[in-house]
Order: sequence, then structure tokens, then C-alpha cells
Amino acid sequence: MDILLVVSAFNSLAQRVYAELSDHGHRVDAVLASHGADAVRAAVARTHPELIVAPMLRTALPEDVWREHTCLIVHPGPPGDRGPSSLDWAIADQAASWGVTVLQAEAAMDAGDIWAAMPFETAPVGKSDLYRNEVADAAVAAVLQAVRRHQEGSFKPRPQNDPSVRVMWRDVMRQAQRRIDWDNDSTATVLRKLRGADSQPGVLDELHGREVFLHGGHPEDRLRGRPGEPLATRAGAVCRATRDGAVWIPELRPRKNSGDPAPFKRPATSVLDPCSLPEAPVPLELPPERRTWTDIRYRRRGDVGFLTFSFPGGAMSTDQCRRLLAAYRHALARPTPVLVLGGARDFFSNGIHLNVIEAAPDPAAESWTNLGAMNDLVEAVLNTTDRLVIAALGGNAAAGGVMLALAADEVWCRGGAVLNPHYRRMGLYGSEYWTYSLPRRVGARTAERLTTEALAMSAATAHGLGLVDRLLPVAAGEFTAETARMAAELAGAPDVARRIEAKAAARERDETVRPLADHRSAELARMHDIFFDPQAPYHALRSAFVRKVPSGPADPLALPDSRPVVGHPR
Repeated sequence: MDILLVVSAFNSLAQRVYAELSDHGHRVDAVLASHGADAVRAAVARTHPELIVAPMLRTALPEDVWREHTCLIVHPGPPGDRGPSSLDWAIADQAASWGVTVLQAEAAMDAGDIWAAMPFETAPVGKSDLYRNEVADAAVAAVLQAVRRHQEGSFKPRPQNDPSVRVMWRDVMRQAQRRIDWDNDSTATVLRKLRGADSQPGVLDELHGREVFLHGGHPEDRLRGRPGEPLATRAGAVCRATRDGAVWIPELRPRKNSGDPAPFKRPATSVLDPCSLPEAPVPLELPPERRTWTDIRYRRRGDVGFLTFSFPGGAMSTDQCRRLLAAYRHALARPTPVLVLGGARDFFSNGIHLNVIEAAPDPAAESWTNLGAMNDLVEAVLNTTDRLVIAALGGNAAAGGVMLALAADEVWCRGGAVLNPHYRRMGLYGSEYWTYSLPRRVGARTAERLTTEALAMSAATAHGLGLVDRLLPVAAGEFTAETARMAAELAGAPDVARRIEAKAAARERDETVRPLADHRSAELARMHDIFFDPQAPYHALRSAFVRKVPSGPADPLALPDSRPVVGHPR
């Protein structure tokens, strides 16, 4: 079928739906609703779609469009649930299960006939993690079912006035309902409020005399203090006391009217700068009984080392890259024939940290420094010849994050992940040794196509191309355990020593053909020209992405030669 996606942003769910529909043989176009009703009408007139699907839409479709075409809206709530804060309320109410419903568009919000619905079990994670995983899995299943039913032509969607549908409207969740009462809220309540707003909109609060939005929350097992008191820092996060414990808050966002020139999310300590709180480090190899937060951990289980990391939004700042490289060297000092890099649910990596770069006094210089740190990390993985390295992608990866994965010997990927192995949508040539890693996986011609077309792909498509070696068709919550099982099996295989010898020999041969240093210098020369050219599109695209300002053409999939388009794959 010819299907048009109408989206407010080409976010992770929109990319997943686009990729999965394409995998099923449909011809998919997309248009940004944020460019206005006329842009949507123009896209409809240009593409003549048989079906319109809105996987992520903050505004209403034009009435003439939904009256003249079948338009399906993806709502992140079970049948009968209505309102703009569905997941927020589900987390606040501690719903054990939730759902996704595909509705036909009509005048009233979320009131259309039901084409498909898919339930899912909620996980004790942040809203954005839940959205990219359990919600996205259910949404894709529901969309594919609705599309099949539309194709078949005989299905009659169920009206919401059906007696089997319990209709409930809940208004937008406001800051007054999210506000933390530090004196009286338990740690569990504080975490629930933080997780229900982790990506957007955050929880409005006050720290060091400044109004800020708190983003993300994790429990602390030892530090204690007066309720609401900031206690310590770790890896850019701030620990804050509750009435019966403490929580770690990784990111803050100043209010727009605060006078802060960078009113967007970034590591908490950089927002509070200067920050006089003491640092509370923990070792990489934490005992199993510790329930504190840290963004990088190492553990050894038999002949397998596991280096897990989890950075908000998948972005990796200069500091995060350097700390992960130090942890990687720590892992290499442990005698394991197999090392798993990643393995946690949700984002693997999306490359350099655009928010930190945008907030820097000199964004060009910080871009350059951040990229150098990312390259150092990728180079260390490429040059590991004494063991097999597995990149385990429990979630999405993009740009330099994909190249970090491709530096490993094998890439294992959860079936629900979306990969964006390109840089062009941010106006970049790219680095992280992509000119070595990508062609050796897929060939020069396909590498050129992937980086030029710059489209999101499903894990299944990446597997078919050779970017992914093993596809894990498991739920997000099962990925870590399944990865551990497979890694132990690999470490116990009789040919593991032979494979390690073969990879070392292959790396030596490749080095004689063209040294890695040559790839790095050629890529960085191109990137230097972009970073330090004030007129380069990268700077405007980065600023628009970070500040969530619509930019680029109305069609997020269009790639005019004159400029990259809106939408960074994160």
C-alpha cells in the first residue's frame, strides 16, 4: 500500500513504524504536522495515499483530510483511554498493564472507532524508556494489524460507544500534579514522579535557588540527609535526599524565563555550575547487593566480561566517552575471552552529545573535543585483538553510536531496535572510523547508499544487510539475560581461541592495506571543516534539534541535495 505518516516529530516511534511498514512491503512517505495543515494537505495531494497513519501527533489532523481519507491515530493507552498524558497517568497510577490503541481520526480527541488494540505489561522504568520499548512493540503490532485489516476491506472498526469499551477522559498532567513534596513523599513516590516525566516535561523544582526541571530518577542505597537536600554528585548527576532515602537525578533543564542561555536538558552538575557538592564515586565492579546508581558498570561472570553503560538519550559527552574508555581498559585487564559491550535495555548510543555541545562556550571546539573522545573509544574497540568483543544493542543506535557497535566483532540486536547508520541529517560527514567499519560490513556501494539516503532501518533490515550478526526476538526486559546466556555459550565454544587468532590476523592485514590512522585523519579533516565553519548547516540543525525548534522541509524523509533535513535520529 501507499501509506503516508503524519507526525509532529520523526521520533523513535515514528521511525520504528516507518521502518516496520517498509519491511512489510509498503511504500511509506512522511510529513511533519509541525509545519502546518497546508503542509499536510500538500503531502496528501503529492502522495495520494491509500492510508494515513499518525504514530506520533500532538495536533489535530485537518478536518478535510480525515473526512476524505482513512486516518489512523496511534494512542498510547488502552481502548477507551483518552487524553494527552496517557502514559504519565499510567505511571502515576502504578498500572501493572497498559495498552496501545489504533483509532480512526475524527473531530473529538481519541474518540474514533477502534481498528486495533494491543496490551502490554508495564516495566518499572522511565516513561521514555517504556515508550521506546514496551509501547513501541505494542504500537507496531497494533499498526500492522490495523493496516492488514484495512487492506482486507471487510473489517468493521469497533465504535467507542460499544458496551465493552470503558471510556475515560483524563486531562493533561500539569506541574502541580507532578510536584514533589520532599518533606512527605517517600522515595518510591519521588521516583514515580520523576520517571513519569523523565524526558518531557520534567518535574519543576528548585535547586540552589534556581527554578529547574528535574529529568530522570534512580534510587540511592546509602546516602541520607534532610529531605530535599542536595547531597553529592556522581558522573554529572545530583543526589538528593528524600524523607526515607535519596534519589539520583541525572539531568536538569533551566526554565526558559530563567535567563539561562541554554534552557534545555543537560547533565545536572553543568546546570548547577559552579557546584560545590562532594563527589561520591563508586567502583566499576559494584557488589550485587548495592542498589545505587551509576551510568557505567563492569561485572565478570565466568569467561565473560560485561561492560554496561546507560546515558540519557543515548548521547555521549566528552566526559562520558572518556570515562567509558577508562572502563573499557579496565575490562581489558580482566582475562576473559569474551567481552560484552552494552547489554542494557533501551538506547545503546547515539554518538556525540549535542546538548552539551550547544551549551558550551565554544560549540565548535566542544564538537571537536567530543568527537576526538568518541574516536578514541571506537579505536580502542577496533584494536582489541586478544578477545572477542560483542556489541549488545538492547535499543536504538544512531550515527557514531552505530559505528561504536560496528567496531566490535559481532553485533547482537534486540528485534525492536531502530538503527540510523548515517550522519547526514545533522549536516555531518561523520567519523568514528565509519569509512572502515561500514564498508567492511556491507561493501562500499551499500555504505554509500546508507549514508546518503540517511533513513531509519529496523533491526531485521540491518540483520539482512550484515550490520547485525544476531537478532534477538525478545522483550526489552529479557534482553540482558538472553545476552548473558548467549555470551556464555560463545565463550564456551571450542573454536573461540581460533576465532580470536583469526581476528587478530585480519586486523593486521587491514592495517597494511590502509591504517586506521589514515581513516581517522581523513574523516576528521572533513569534520573539522564543518565544525569550524560558522555557516555550515550543522550549527543551525544542532541548535534546532536541541531547542526543539522545527527546521528543514515539511517532509522528514526528503533529502534535498542543498541541505540536510530536520530530525536527528534520537
